[in-house]
Amino acid sequence: MQETIAHTNSSYIIVTGAAGFIGSCMAQYLNEQGYTNLVLVDDFGVEAKRKNWETKQYAHIVERYNLFDWLQLHQPKIDIIIHLGARTDTTEFDYAIHQELNVEYSQNVWAYCSQYGIPLIYASSAATYGGGELGYNDTHDVVSQLQPLNPYGISKNEFDKWALAETTQPPFWAGLKFFNVYGPNEYHKGRMASVIFHSCNQIKKDGAVKLFKSHRPDCKDGEQLRDFIYVKDVVQVIYWMMQQVLEKGNTQNLLQPGIYNLGTGKARSFYALATATFHGLNKTPDISFIDMPLDIRDKYQYFTEANMHKLQAAGYSHPFYSLEDGVDDYVRNYLSTEKIW
Repeated sequence: MQETIAHTNSSYIIVTGAAGFIGSCMAQYLNEQGYTNLVLVDDFGVEAKRKNWETKQYAHIVERYNLFDWLQLHQPKIDIIIHLGARTDTTEFDYAIHQELNVEYSQNVWAYCSQYGIPLIYASSAATYGGGELGYNDTHDVVSQLQPLNPYGISKNEFDKWALAETTQPPFWAGLKFFNVYGPNEYHKGRMASVIFHSCNQIKKDGAVKLFKSHRPDCKDGEQLRDFIYVKDVVQVIYWMMQQVLEKGNTQNLLQPGIYNLGTGKARSFYALATATFHGLNKTPDISFIDMPLDIRDKYQYFTEANMHKLQAAGYSHPFYSLEDGVDDYVRNYLSTEKIW
């Protein structure tokens, strides 16, 4: 759609990464709740992402590298910044790229929020937990001890550590450790798209799915476990947080600043994931196994499961999609027809 001209007294919600997977779903969810006062921030020159954002309702779009100049020029009233933009490629081993986009850019967003009194919700990652040696608890004292397995996870943890150490803070902030998020609008992600996305394409093409073998004796093929969370749950949690923060006089608000896990709290196997994908296509499962690529084999997480007690204690009580229901919705209503949400 065409950019709408907003009144000077309008206040805005900034969503970074708005052309990407989770960011575009966030913009859509906000639209569905009646919010069109959005400032969408991303690299909008990526043609493969165009479908993700071109039908959204928004007030302004701003190129990622222009954001701070745009803010300085317009001095807009900002209600909250939802910072979902990042370099998310776990196979990108040039740390300098992650340092620039995931650490330094995020520090600039934080500094702006701190200076102007703007609440901030940002995307961290379960990749910060590394091999899970220290568990999956979102307590702050464990953050400095974590050993992520790749540069992406390192960069996310470096920002979390920096945020926790900062004395100058936004009036509210939350870093959300996303576990394995899946759902619509990830068509552009290529190799980094979810296993459901790749499985669906394999089934359409060959009628079968190939999953990675286990390369550990204590884990059977296909029984690697992850905490898979549907993107519709992710954006609902962020929206709930936003409401808690922005509703003046909300005496029920138990939400404290800090880092929060965002998964379902229940690990499921890749085999179950693939089976649910077949069912979403009304097909009989046909699953076999192939060797895991060498470049990720020694940096692969065999188990993740979010401890969700902190978010629940803060008052979030809405049930999450089960794996079967989430995959079914994704496959039937989006992947089958390549629909955008």
